[in-house]
Amino acid sequence: MAYTDDNKHIFYFTGETIAYIHETSVYTYEGKHLGFFKDGWIRDNNGKCVLFTKDATGGPEKRMQDIGPVISQKYNIPSKKPRDNKKIELLIKQEWSELTIKDFFNQ
Repeated sequence: MAYTDDNKHIFYFTGETIAYIHETSVYTYEGKHLGFFKDGWIRDNNGKCVLFTKDATGGPEKRMQDIGPVISQKYNIPSKKPRDNKKIELLIKQEWSELTIKDFFNQ
């Protein structure tokens, strides 16, 4: 499971830093564009929902989430590499992505 507590950095519950939010885009620290962050939803590059924050608005019916293990201490935040060009934001879809959370962050 993954979370953000500042709408800037995304962590696994193990404390590992996995991605960050820049403007409305989600990137790996290696610079790969993964998707978009808008209205509390992280969406894949096809506009489909992958994750949501507790304050997310709109979107498909929220799935019950397993809160997972206790959140571990966060790792140090790595330095950011040059980012890919931002992808064109497609129409927002009110449906869930076929990608699992793990697949989304490991694309």
